[in-house]
Amino acid sequence: MASMKIKKGDRVVVLSGKDKGKTGEVTRSIPKEGKVVVGGINVATRHRKPSQANPQGGLEKIEAPLHASKVAIATADGKPTRVRFEVRDGTKVRVAVKTGETING
Repeated sequence: MASMKIKKGDRVVVLSGKDKGKTGEVTRSIPKEGKVVVGGINVATRHRKPSQANPQGGLEKIEAPLHASKVAIATADGKPTRVRFEVRDGTKVRVAVKTGETING
């Protein structure tokens, strides 16, 4: 698989689904599956039975992974942009297609 264009710590905009238009930070990247976990986005509720570790049980909210194609890097003004790789000063860097600025990381 090609290099993941979205990494942990990136600010992203959701492009489709129930959370369309929301922004958040990537908390985890799963390159093997081509998925990312975004903080506060795609929250699933799990019903947990009481157990030794959690004697209370109850509802547990967890962030489910999203496919990387459903999110795009956010520019400084919060709009989505695609990412391309360029070689600048002898190093391979990620560049925002809309603005041409280098994405840190």
